[in-house]
Amino acid sequence: MSKKHNFGAGPCILPQEVFAEAAKAVLDFNGLSILEVSHRSPDFIAVMDEARDLVKASLNVPEGYSVLFLQGGASLGFLISAMNMAGKNKRAAYVDTGAWSTKAIKEAKNAGLTVDVVATSEDKNFNYIPKTINAGNEYDYIHFTSNNTIFGTQFKTLPKFDIPVVCDMSSDIFSREINVGDFDIIYAGAQKNLGPAGATLFIVKDSILGQSTIDMPTYLNLKTHQSKDSMFNTPPVFSIYVSMLNLRHLIKNGGVKAIATKNDAKADLLYNEIDANPFFKGATAVEDRSNMNVTFVLTDESKQAAFDELWKAANVVGLKGHRSVGGYRASMYNALNIDSVEVLVNCMKAVK
Repeated sequence: MSKKHNFGAGPCILPQEVFAEAAKAVLDFNGLSILEVSHRSPDFIAVMDEARDLVKASLNVPEGYSVLFLQGGASLGFLISAMNMAGKNKRAAYVDTGAWSTKAIKEAKNAGLTVDVVATSEDKNFNYIPKTINAGNEYDYIHFTSNNTIFGTQFKTLPKFDIPVVCDMSSDIFSREINVGDFDIIYAGAQKNLGPAGATLFIVKDSILGQSTIDMPTYLNLKTHQSKDSMFNTPPVFSIYVSMLNLRHLIKNGGVKAIATKNDAKADLLYNEIDANPFFKGATAVEDRSNMNVTFVLTDESKQAAFDELWKAANVVGLKGHRSVGGYRASMYNALNIDSVEVLVNCMKAVK
């Protein structure tokens, strides 16, 4: 089978070594398939324990935080984070940098909170990151999205605040080093840099658990899941198992620091071509360009058919831009090798 260069926005690609190990476990995981093993069995409990430990090791999670593997994706995380962070003010500050933060704002309102958008880039179709963000102690917390898959922007430096902080890191977690201690809740769907769709990672400061001032369903209370070691109900067993394998692979190959260097090299290669090639231009502010999701457009639409033919013939897939931006989007998650980026760049160079 010829190799395809997958620039799709998600679900993510994974290292071939991880695919191979996961495939073996589907057929035989200590005498059963990983798809049928009991989540209460010692074998899977060991998987859950290791997965949690590997998250902590990869991100240098400090004492006083819990790592949870839940379901529902970031879309449920929007609501879970708002409900669990609701304090005496029942008021929250949000930074709106695109589709996913806009949805998070909606869910916080659905949780009954008063929401103030303290910074937004909506005026330019979310093609930049707001530089001035002010949020005082009238707010229970502030929420932002670290990377924006649709528009291709990223907080290159993660902001710090004097109030509790919640961050949706679905599309760039494990891609660069972070200081977990700056956050009260980090949540991320697995299907970008961690593993298959189905699991959602939460890293939660223990001191916020059980402190919410609003009533919520049992399942949405993070204290429920922390007290049950992420097994209040049947967890997404396969997704967690593959996430564990992927984290093993990440650490074996130098960890987050090493992968961040590789991600920088991939981004530099593609952005340099976009800036040097007169037929292309970036869709976002240069200083806010995402390493994970590179958005760009043609300067001459008459070249579209020729360019599309070139990249498709080169076995490039997943390059079409989101309808909100148009053009092209090259998602370059951790497991994408630089040789795939080189193939795309060569296609761009061939446009005449």
